[in-house]
Amino acid sequence: MSAAPHSPALILASASPRRSELLRQLTSDFEIITANTDEIQPEHLSPAEICQVNAHRKAVAVAKSHPDRIVLAADTLVFLGTRVYGKPGSMAQALEMLRELQGRAHSVITGVCLAGPRPRPADIFAEITTVRFKPLSKEAIACYHKLVNPLDKAGAYGIQEHGEQIIESIEGSYSNVVGLPLERLKPKLAELLR
Repeated sequence: MSAAPHSPALILASASPRRSELLRQLTSDFEIITANTDEIQPEHLSPAEICQVNAHRKAVAVAKSHPDRIVLAADTLVFLGTRVYGKPGSMAQALEMLRELQGRAHSVITGVCLAGPRPRPADIFAEITTVRFKPLSKEAIACYHKLVNPLDKAGAYGIQEHGEQIIESIEGSYSNVVGLPLERLKPKLAELLR
């Protein structure tokens, strides 16, 4: 089997269309290779550490097969206090998540890992954005979920999809809430890809 004529130096280890759209704002020269890893949530770790561990696991899983390339992986979760809000398993669970988040401020944390090329050590960091929801009735949540599929989104919402209907304010990186903190990632990628 012959090699492809051009293998980009950068691999995005994510199937998220939102992450690939965000990354295209920094570079169009990357390949998507998804990681086959389970996300973990060890109780002894902080929310930021959980996201960083999962991002690292995804990056390393892909980097093993591509040691000469840079692998970018990320993991985003929503936290209210110590409660973790990942992707809901059902519409009923999605409704319950937004009922618990409505009228309150929560944290959106994205852990990011840039691994490779070997033997360069992995660069791992986390970005935190505070999101405050409007007070929402059960009807308002149901209306929002008719417009947006909540089942593939941490916290059962997407800031970039009709977010103005449910979000009162954000403090920090907007792109971080979507799934990739571009402000912190941009200089790191520029240095690696030059």
